[in-house]
Amino acid sequence: MDRFLEMQTFNAVVEAGSFVKAADALQLSKAAVSRHVVEMETRLGVRLLHRTTRRLSLTEEGHVFYARSKELLEGLANAESEVTSRSEAASGLLRINAPFTFGILHLAPLWGVFMAENPKVTLDITLSDRLVDLVEDGYDLAIRIAKLEDSTLVSKLLATTRMVLCASPKYLKTHGTPKHPSELAAHSVIAYSYWSTKDEWEFTSPKGKVRVKTQPTIHTNSGDTCRAAALAHQGVILQPTFLVGPDLAAGTLVELMPEFQSLELGIYAVYPTRKHLSAKVRMLLDFLTAHFAPKGHLAVKGKPTKSRAAKTPSW
Repeated sequence: MDRFLEMQTFNAVVEAGSFVKAADALQLSKAAVSRHVVEMETRLGVRLLHRTTRRLSLTEEGHVFYARSKELLEGLANAESEVTSRSEAASGLLRINAPFTFGILHLAPLWGVFMAENPKVTLDITLSDRLVDLVEDGYDLAIRIAKLEDSTLVSKLLATTRMVLCASPKYLKTHGTPKHPSELAAHSVIAYSYWSTKDEWEFTSPKGKVRVKTQPTIHTNSGDTCRAAALAHQGVILQPTFLVGPDLAAGTLVELMPEFQSLELGIYAVYPTRKHLSAKVRMLLDFLTAHFAPKGHLAVKGKPTKSRAAKTPSW
């Protein structure tokens, strides 16, 4: 007897709650379903189900076997789905959500290349810094830039970005260069509204963590606005390297207090489930991974993990 068929039959009986309902679901006779379960119990040498005229219930051994066999069956289904999706041509509507600034700077140049490689796909791209519900809002995939916490989604790390405290040389010449985070209270600060800790910024140094309450002169929900204000010599900002990296390289912005580090955030592709992953989503994941993998700090290649919900909102 095929052991996977036995496990499939046993799991169907457990989930349906009866041999009759399991037989209907599997399109087998009740006698065949009963025989598969009995033969499996005989081979294992244990009873897996308590049977009465009114109900079925799992034995202690049945609980253990059900959990493990369900895991194995799901693994087989996922493997088959992945192989099938890789062999299929990507097609249909692909709905993507991404943070506004990152979407413009780092994703917009990629869509033409992706479409050229997958001409049967239609893209619907929404840029928003609001944290969306992928399932409720109907997105196939989202890009999240955040520290993550456990949830029911699946995520793949594409890259990392570091939060950098910086200001323009002209601002620093006029107002002085802070040497310790506590001095930020006396400086003009341009604050990002979606920052999870609001106006309280935390840094880590060799001597431990330091928290400082800033007094922003500007609040904005746009990282671009923070950057523009800093370039206009209006104050100090705390923004990701994917946004201010070129300014730091050009010297138009200067990193402050590098011995006091802020957060390093992951850039994740997030999608609802590994099960039955469509060819279009699989192709997009492979495409994004291939693009970001060679890019050093902004491209730390990652493995799929159990999803997490963004703790720090994206840009």
